[in-house]
Amino acid sequence: MALSEHDSRPSGGKAAIPAPSELRRTLSSRHLTMIAVGGSIGTGLFVASGATIAQAGPGGALLGYVLIGVMVYFLMTSLGELAASMPVSGSFSTYGARYVEEGFGFALGWNYWYNWAVTVAVDLVAAQLVMAYWFPDVPGVYWSALFLAITFGLNALSARGFGEAEFWFALIKVVAVLAFVAMGVMMLLGIIRGGESGGVANWTVGDAPFAGGFAALIGVAMVVGFSFQGTELIGIAAGESKDPAKNLPRAVRQVFWRILLFYVAAILVIGLLIPYTDPHLLRNEVTDISVSPFALIFERAGLLAAASIMNAVVLTSVLSAGNSGMYAATRMLYSLARDGKAPAVFGRVSRSGVPLWALVATTVVAALCFFTFVFSPKAVYIWLLNTSGMTGFIAWLGIAISHYRFRRGYVKQGRNLADLPYVSPFFPFGPIFAFALCLIITLGQNYQAFLEQRIDWGGVAATYIGIPLFLLIWLGYRLAKGSRFVSYKDMTFPDARARSAYLDSALRGEPAAGVPASGVPAAGDASGRNA
Repeated sequence: MALSEHDSRPSGGKAAIPAPSELRRTLSSRHLTMIAVGGSIGTGLFVASGATIAQAGPGGALLGYVLIGVMVYFLMTSLGELAASMPVSGSFSTYGARYVEEGFGFALGWNYWYNWAVTVAVDLVAAQLVMAYWFPDVPGVYWSALFLAITFGLNALSARGFGEAEFWFALIKVVAVLAFVAMGVMMLLGIIRGGESGGVANWTVGDAPFAGGFAALIGVAMVVGFSFQGTELIGIAAGESKDPAKNLPRAVRQVFWRILLFYVAAILVIGLLIPYTDPHLLRNEVTDISVSPFALIFERAGLLAAASIMNAVVLTSVLSAGNSGMYAATRMLYSLARDGKAPAVFGRVSRSGVPLWALVATTVVAALCFFTFVFSPKAVYIWLLNTSGMTGFIAWLGIAISHYRFRRGYVKQGRNLADLPYVSPFFPFGPIFAFALCLIITLGQNYQAFLEQRIDWGGVAATYIGIPLFLLIWLGYRLAKGSRFVSYKDMTFPDARARSAYLDSALRGEPAAGVPASGVPAAGDASGRNA
């Protein structure tokens, strides 16, 4: 696939970037909606949900999902305001650099690229473990190679190729959850046999509805937080979406109802049909699909092929996450290159609008999955999962900080909120609440290690390594570049009229003429007022 050259100087340079080197705006409203949905439904719901109920009881698990769901919704409204105003592909890095500190945006961008590049490897190893259910004698690396080639191909075609694949992946997951909730309700009502022993009585068994106290609730919150990671992908997709000022807010508003339906309803059904003391719920490995709470309830309803069906759904979830991860990491690396914060070669775009070299670099990191040729697949899966676990929460913290400072600066400069395409209705409570809760979850991910008689420093290092790495990258950039925190009076914002012309071109699926390399519309004058 031929690559077109372009000027890769940092944004704000005088030379315009030729149109053929720009990303294409080919993602429609349905793509954005399903990307938001697909990002919030994964193995965390299909497999790990049973363990959360066993750990905290049905009430504790439900409260944990509601609490984290509200936090994620607040984060999405914050991201919606930023992304609708500045629909760029490397959103988190750009917002952090503009409204917090340039080194903060630099560290945030590389952190997010690493997060998803390694997550692709995690998902490819998970695919090996899932496929072993049907083909135990086939070496797992073959499956990883096959799925890596498919994921690379889908992303190399075009942004629309990724969007279409994610649309159908997400649709399968949505249908599975809806079928599960509908069947569970019918079992509770006695329409389908298998729910005779369930109902409100399961909320009074043992220490239910809240078992394990506050410590169990914190533990559940951490697991649930991992489950929700990926909802922020709509911010990355903003740079290639049609009419982002209209479609992004719509996708953000729908996130709340999807969280309520897909997570809260599913956890409620599981808690009513299976007592939290059921030993099957404690087993939550991706290798043991047969004890997924979804499979258990399908089997009770008489669906004998439940385990195979759920295995197929989990495989779909894993491939969906890998597909999304490849897209997100590629676009972030592309954005860093276009802003002069990564080698210029990663800012080159193919004729079909794909940053192919950034895709190749991400694929090389994803090839860490082939370590299973030497080590145990389970060991590689846990190792990769631990090394990438913290980075997703750091990205969420970055969103909350960037939005808080964006809005404060916008108002302090006397600008009119009515000029923004979308305004988060929960400021300042939303980003402050999301930041505080996310910080608690981040710091408390492996707090149990410090309560043991002997601290497992290896486990602690694997869990928390992301924090010192992020801080070192940030500090290194500050020392090398001499960057400082951006004051409110020095912040620049997209001009309303420039943004209007920018979005008009986006509706036609074209790059906007005169848009800087970062893809952000021109800012107002030096005084901070609109031109």
